[in-house]
Amino acid sequence: MGVDAQKEAAGVDELLLGDLVQMRKTHPCGSDKWTVIRVGADIKIRCSGCGRIVMMDRADFTKRMKKVIAHATEPIRGTNETD
Repeated sequence: MGVDAQKEAAGVDELLLGDLVQMRKTHPCGSDKWTVIRVGADIKIRCSGCGRIVMMDRADFTKRMKKVIAHATEPIRGTNETD
């Protein structure tokens, strides 16, 4: 594993619910900012522009994420998702 891959993997391991992340490509609504709403083997994110929810596996998320813009001030625990 190269140095860049190690840095990317480390960034994903530090993800918390509620973190705001920037993705490499913009969503069709024009926003590239997403809020993390589920972390595990899969990552679920909500578009900050239109509210669309997307789920992807951790490997895809690692490739598509550009950077973490803001960490959640407190991790959100035990939220019930209605979507």
